[in-house]
Amino acid sequence: MFNGNELRLARQYHGYSLNDLASSIEKSRQYLHQLETGRTEPTTQTIELLADILNVIPEFFCSSGQTYFADEQFHFRKNITAKAAYRQTVKARGEFFERIVKFIDENLCLPPVDFPSYEVETNEDIERAAEQARKHWNLGTGPISNMVRVVENAGAVVTSFDGVSNSVDALSITAKRPIIIRNDAKQSPYRLRFDLGHETGHLIFHEGQVTGDRFTESQANRFSSAFLMPRTTFSKDFLLFGKSGSRISWQGLSEIKLKWKVTKAAILYRAKDLRLIDDNQYISAVIGLKKRGEGIVESEDHSIDKEKFELINNAIAGLDQYSQINSNEIAKLFCVKPSFLSVILDFPKATPKLRLVKE
Repeated sequence: MFNGNELRLARQYHGYSLNDLASSIEKSRQYLHQLETGRTEPTTQTIELLADILNVIPEFFCSSGQTYFADEQFHFRKNITAKAAYRQTVKARGEFFERIVKFIDENLCLPPVDFPSYEVETNEDIERAAEQARKHWNLGTGPISNMVRVVENAGAVVTSFDGVSNSVDALSITAKRPIIIRNDAKQSPYRLRFDLGHETGHLIFHEGQVTGDRFTESQANRFSSAFLMPRTTFSKDFLLFGKSGSRISWQGLSEIKLKWKVTKAAILYRAKDLRLIDDNQYISAVIGLKKRGEGIVESEDHSIDKEKFELINNAIAGLDQYSQINSNEIAKLFCVKPSFLSVILDFPKATPKLRLVKE
């Protein structure tokens, strides 16, 4: 039977509105909506037209037993400013990506999912949760060298999608295996690290809860800040290098940035939160940062490499190497064309096949 939910998923995956797709097959918007809601059945010709436009094969629309995510399973960063249509596109891609992750999980041994869960209400609760999370993952109290590896070692899959809008900083999906989708269009490598900390906060605090409001976003931001810059060790560094009397030391700020791998803006905000500087000092420093031309991209950013996500790329290469399942085979399994998958997967080249050598 025709599954209208799969039609909706494929349409939103490509960012088409009902009107866009209806016009492409010379049908009305109402007719297409009836297909998606199961109120009418399409002809074979219509199915073939839809499949051709959406880069799937006709059998895609006849799949059964699929599960669909609830709104509370998606955690958007900057949820309020992102357009609803664009959020739908990213959600659809995330939902399909999760199916591939599930398939990989069934065929390869991925790291076990190991995210702790904490109930928080106050800022002090969040500080303690960040400290407990570091202890849980044996991270100590110093700078974190690689945030991608932290979350991937905890069992999450980190990825990015082509064309992710700047209106969506990042997105996490609470699934059997958590997924974090980051915006690689960002020029600042350290902002990407903060985004990973933010999404980690959602995964730890907000399972089963609709997020995107000011309260849950501020909780996730506070967690990321506390997780990346533990209050005890960070405070010592800031008091030593970040201030010269009552003034901010820009040289010291740069040194702290490179050591802790966070932006100067994040350092200043953390210092304010920990009352190492007062509100007036903070406002003055932020103005100074903008006057220096470092409001978005900071002077050191061009020389810093972005952390690469590894788990999904290594997994796909592993499927190719050990199970002879390449990109074309994955596309066939999911009843889509390879071009459909290229939107969400990079398909890295597998390492050379292992060969047994007889002694």
